[in-house]
Amino acid sequence: METLTAIVTAINDFVWGPPMLVLILGTGLFLQARLKLMPVLRIGTGFRMIWKGRRPSAGAAGEISPYAALMTALAATVGIGNIAGVATAIAIGGPGALFWMWMTALVGMATKYAEVLLAVHFRETDDRGEQTGGPMYAIKNGLGPRWRWLGGAFAVFGGIAGFGIGNMVQSNSIAEVMNASFGVSPWISGIVMAVLTGFVLLGGVKRIGAVAEKLVPFMCVGYVAVSLVVLGLYADRIPEAFALILHHAFNPTAATGGFVGAGVLMAMRYGVARGIFSNEAGLGTAGIAQAAGRTRHAAESGLIGMMGTFIDTLIVCTMTGLVLIVTGAWHSGLKGAVLSSSAFETALPGFGANFLAVAIVVFAYTTILGWAYYGEKCWAYLVGTVSETPYRLAWTVFVLVGAVTQLDFVWLVSDTLNAFMAFPNLVSLVLLSPVVVKVTRDYWARRDVPAAIVPPVVSTLR
Repeated sequence: METLTAIVTAINDFVWGPPMLVLILGTGLFLQARLKLMPVLRIGTGFRMIWKGRRPSAGAAGEISPYAALMTALAATVGIGNIAGVATAIAIGGPGALFWMWMTALVGMATKYAEVLLAVHFRETDDRGEQTGGPMYAIKNGLGPRWRWLGGAFAVFGGIAGFGIGNMVQSNSIAEVMNASFGVSPWISGIVMAVLTGFVLLGGVKRIGAVAEKLVPFMCVGYVAVSLVVLGLYADRIPEAFALILHHAFNPTAATGGFVGAGVLMAMRYGVARGIFSNEAGLGTAGIAQAAGRTRHAAESGLIGMMGTFIDTLIVCTMTGLVLIVTGAWHSGLKGAVLSSSAFETALPGFGANFLAVAIVVFAYTTILGWAYYGEKCWAYLVGTVSETPYRLAWTVFVLVGAVTQLDFVWLVSDTLNAFMAFPNLVSLVLLSPVVVKVTRDYWARRDVPAAIVPPVVSTLR
């Protein structure tokens, strides 16, 4: 087992090393250039589309509202990476890592826009009459039969990885937090989670969407609100925090307290890696959820979908990072969720640690629901909708297994398979970028927007 772990570790270090990070960032920059920065310039439009998407247009194809589709994607995206991932990035790379997370998100908005647009543009109607899509369908229908194997590879990697990173790892995190913070047995946590998960999954994407559109806004707003309370208590340190972030993004961080110091490359590497881990831009998963949304145009889904990256990283992750810096916890020598817990408890004694424990539980549970849908659609692509009921039962059982099992190796394998998912998706994004530009031009040409308020970028896209 030690030999196998060493082999998988070496593979993981390679696939998530500089080449993959460069590939993901490079693809995002390429798409931003092809779209002439439209995703960044249209952030306001994205927020308006989210609000409008609560009530989809009559007659539009899809199973759930665009808003519910975004919340389903955010359910899978906003998770322990926003708490533990940000803490690890700053604990190893210093405050400058947060800056590189921001840059990753801005670049990733174009990636997320493109992968959602393609997922909707090339989606199909399955044998149950439901809309289904994602990178596998974009590859099959966009690149043709010769590339179908690449779509199959994405589905295989996604279908397997989901049981680890989207299921057992999350339920294990919940069980550990509940045991450490409230003394709840992992078996009890596992059984409760399995029952709740099974109930939601039996209702399919409509029930997942209904739960997500209520739970996700609640957890995001609640987390941001408590973070703002902490920042209010340390308001005088906020300017210094931003100065530290900007300075150490381009200059080495000296050792201080329990922090051993970090170079610029370390800040960049961990900021980019944890940013990608948090917002999943480049993995292609968000397109699977957004393809179920009712919409009249794929570009509208893309505009809504790209806001998931903005909300996840530029809002939620930023809150975590600023709390770590203003409280001074970042140079304590702690890492991961323990570091975040220490920061909140420092600011809000007797409440902060318990609040963060509850936040981790809610974030991780919504990730289980979101990834359940991703995995289901991957297996349906491979073997048909006949797989749905067995898959949902298996997913529910693995929630319990994850809660009571040691999962270091499972985490390692799942993380590696995530990288394998990213490669087919990134290849398809580059090869299908002309489609992204064409569909985007078509959308802006059809929108009834007075020319005076259309940004110059739109005119250049037309």
